[in-house]
Amino acid sequence: MSGKTLKVTYVRSAIGYPKDQHQTVKSLGFTRLNQTREIADTPSVRGMVYKVRHLVTVEGEGEILGSEIHPKDDE
Repeated sequence: MSGKTLKVTYVRSAIGYPKDQHQTVKSLGFTRLNQTREIADTPSVRGMVYKVRHLVTVEGEGEILGSEIHPKDDE
């Protein structure tokens, strides 16, 4: 892939979570636990990752929470 990418790993099962979170995990392209994907870094992908942030890990997670899209609340 060219351009910026996010390295995302699916680490926790979506069983027991709302159906929309299952669908978000599937939309990110995950089919099994502990699967890692490099996904294009776009605002829509960042939003999906933010929605299921408790089910995935992101290499350099501060990039998601510390961005203009999801600023940290340090104040």
